[in-house]
Amino acid sequence: MAEPAYTVASDSETTGEEKSSSPFPEIAIGIDIGTSQCSIAFWNGSQVELMKNTRNQKMMRSYVTFKDEIPSGGVSNQLSHEHEMLSGAAIFNVKRLIGRVDTDPVVHASKSLPFLVQTLDIGVRPFIAALVNNVWRSTTPEEVLAIFLVELRAMAETQLKRPIRSAVLTIPVSFSRFQVTRIERACAMAGLHILRLMPEPTAVALLYAQQQQQTVHENMGSGSEKIALIFNMGAGYCDVAVTATAGGVSQIKALAGSAIGGEDLLQNMMHHLMPNSESLFSSHGMNEIKSMALLRVATQDAIHKLSSQNSVQINVDLGTGSKVSKMVTREEFEEVNRKIFEKCETIISQCLHDAKVDTEDLTDVILLGGCSYIPKVRDLVRGICKKEELYKGMNPLEAAVCGAALEGAVTSGISDPFGNLDLLTIQATPLGIGVRADGNNFVPIIPRNTTMPARRDLVFTTVRDNQTEALIIVYEGEGEKVEDNHLLGYFKITGIPPSPKGVPEINVCMDIDASNVLRVLVGVILPGSQHPAIPVMEVRLPTVDDGHGWCAEALHRAYGSTLALETVQKKI
Repeated sequence: MAEPAYTVASDSETTGEEKSSSPFPEIAIGIDIGTSQCSIAFWNGSQVELMKNTRNQKMMRSYVTFKDEIPSGGVSNQLSHEHEMLSGAAIFNVKRLIGRVDTDPVVHASKSLPFLVQTLDIGVRPFIAALVNNVWRSTTPEEVLAIFLVELRAMAETQLKRPIRSAVLTIPVSFSRFQVTRIERACAMAGLHILRLMPEPTAVALLYAQQQQQTVHENMGSGSEKIALIFNMGAGYCDVAVTATAGGVSQIKALAGSAIGGEDLLQNMMHHLMPNSESLFSSHGMNEIKSMALLRVATQDAIHKLSSQNSVQINVDLGTGSKVSKMVTREEFEEVNRKIFEKCETIISQCLHDAKVDTEDLTDVILLGGCSYIPKVRDLVRGICKKEELYKGMNPLEAAVCGAALEGAVTSGISDPFGNLDLLTIQATPLGIGVRADGNNFVPIIPRNTTMPARRDLVFTTVRDNQTEALIIVYEGEGEKVEDNHLLGYFKITGIPPSPKGVPEINVCMDIDASNVLRVLVGVILPGSQHPAIPVMEVRLPTVDDGHGWCAEALHRAYGSTLALETVQKKI
């Protein structure tokens, strides 16, 4: 018997009786779209509750298959076998692709996935396609994510018996603002208004604050400040945060993250088992996709088994005359992925350093994500943090979505008589934001881990005599050179009074509000004057859409250094 399809009830279709029958008011739901799995949760009036699909699953696979005329995803579609997902008709790992250009190493690493990922290496969006009836059907990461969000929204509306309009989504720490705009676009395509986009460890910090607050209430005490390190490593990303919590308030002291995760561990092992796999699977024909799927499934199964045993035998016939038969040990797996684990250690150390926190000051260490079950990951986190015991008060796979659901209830203005929603998270900027100046250098104006809301400014000046125009190019990241950062946008200021170089003072002010909206204001002042030489310009960023790699090159070719700026050194 076929499973009932989900139906979306619009305002015009919902009767007054149906509206009144819902026990839940208009509360934003929490959604955690992971690289490999996703979940959805809501505040039920007294606590956070995870929703289940028609197969009674809380965790659903993050994919969309195009094998039928109507695309379907992991919420409503039941795969008969793992290989069906890897037949070329399914698109997954979109969280690793969304908002990235075709020069990005993460995009190039995705070429080994069993669907089509093509690049021109010119800084534009990559071409992705699913194999449907032996024909490639092109799509975009935004479209795939939107299809999946439509199914999640329909599932929530069916269970809560009310329209769902607002949501809080979790995102990786390392997401650029351009990637955030892609997420927002996908949500808009799915009919969802995003109240918050929370870095995943920030959502977990909110849940941790609630748990500590409940503990204090139960013990009838005032509670002291607790400092926790949150390490979240899933299939696509590794995020770390240090948070200080007291009285329901959680302040993010530092954030750090990178696009490394279980997918990298899997691909490294696939290359280890079959070193020539890239050349064998380069054509992406039917046979190659099937072989790629067989190797991927066998490798993934072996990695899972190595979390509970010291060795595993891999035997897989790839169907093209190639076979893989090998005994793999846990030590071998750890050595193959040594650089990934070293990168995890670096991220943790960087976060502790930025937070100015010693390991002795840590009250709790919270380990989350699918990779938290890997013994090596648990050992390295315990080793760096010098903690024998890890925090056991959270489900590693559900903590992020529970935190998002809490934020959804708080931002929706819901009050709780027991004080369970008297919560506040003081967020921090995960990446530095600045402009191009002093040649081709990135000059940060708002440094990484600045508490939000934030407002910072920096004074620049002209580099040529009688320079009447200047180009403000805004980047986000941590690289010393602009090409190592994300281009957010650019605009030109004109009408600078002719004067010798170094005389005009060009004040660039950046403002980030509590909703993480970035505005850039620019004013020009001549020494001795009390008033701006030109009207102050205000621009909301990002302004660059697809093809921002081209934009940066075009700006350099068109203007070179003729409209450049240099930093005015502050007098001590």
